[in-house]
Amino acid sequence: MKKMVEEAFAAAGIRIGGDKPWDIVVHNEDFYPRVVSELSMGLGESYMDGWWECERLDLAFERIYRADLQTQKPTWSKRYYYLKSKLYNYQRKSRAFQVGERHYDAGNDMYRSMLGKRMVYCSGYYDRGATTLDQAEEDKLALICEKLDLQPGQRVLDIGCGWGSFAKYAAEKRNVEVVGITVSKEQIALAEELCAGLPIEFKLQDYRDIDGSYDHIVSIGMLGHVGHSNYRTLMEVAHRALKDDGLFLIHTMGANRSTTAADPWINKYIFPNGMAPSVQQLGGSIEELFVMEDWHNFSTDYHRTAMAWAENLEAHWDEIKSRYDERFYRMWKYYLLIFASAFSARTLQTWDVVFSKQGGRPKYRSVR
Repeated sequence: MKKMVEEAFAAAGIRIGGDKPWDIVVHNEDFYPRVVSELSMGLGESYMDGWWECERLDLAFERIYRADLQTQKPTWSKRYYYLKSKLYNYQRKSRAFQVGERHYDAGNDMYRSMLGKRMVYCSGYYDRGATTLDQAEEDKLALICEKLDLQPGQRVLDIGCGWGSFAKYAAEKRNVEVVGITVSKEQIALAEELCAGLPIEFKLQDYRDIDGSYDHIVSIGMLGHVGHSNYRTLMEVAHRALKDDGLFLIHTMGANRSTTAADPWINKYIFPNGMAPSVQQLGGSIEELFVMEDWHNFSTDYHRTAMAWAENLEAHWDEIKSRYDERFYRMWKYYLLIFASAFSARTLQTWDVVFSKQGGRPKYRSVR
């Protein structure tokens, strides 16, 4: 089994025991059968357990993704996992709050240490010359407001509002009212503190319970929790809530292949019931509901963003580590760095997609 693992890594340009920053060092010989039998789950869990190390996980996984090792020779358990994700709706309403409880409620202190000043938990935007995470976050929020053409006094719905980063920016800079929904109690607690005194309302609810009418709708980083069985449902909800001349902007990570579930390790430890949509899945979900006005891809910006998060977490870990154990730290570090590498390898994309209702707007001006 050791030879099998060595040959697989060698195909990606990675040596076990090599001297390059992307080479790995194995501390436990049980690593080899664990990876062979469990693939990505075994690779991730064995790193969490300290069985192997790598100086630059991001560079190692960029090579793994470019060599497409993640899709080769799936085990029966992995095949069964993907088969179940096709047959069952893991993102149904009764499970909607799981990702809030297990991921977003992990601790506001950790997220404040990791994210930038505005607490934006999605890709920054570096194409306007930003050299820091904080400026990339600011430019990203400005870009979204410009794409929606927000005007004073308008009412905006933020589906998956996080800690209120967009709501706060839009209310302060564009003088709009915002209603934000999330499935995380911890996010609402901090969002209400950060946005106190502004015309913003936060609700703890699933998107399927949205009511009311809005001038514009935005969803930033939430589509990854909706699932292939429910994209159409989300679009129908947004269509009902959006005024006829309004715009609906979705910011999401996107996949090159249509699939029905995330990687098993990501699903278990990071984003339960999550998955990235493909162009085909997202496009099919809007038929006879929306016109696709603009599709903007800036995937490598997410690489820079996630690398900045990883650097922030490492720099501030000593300040918050009393609340977390070493295995959690290794898990989070592993997530951020393999996540970053998926964008640099172009396995994942970063999309801003703008929709209007059919016949609702005579012309849309693309913004970059």
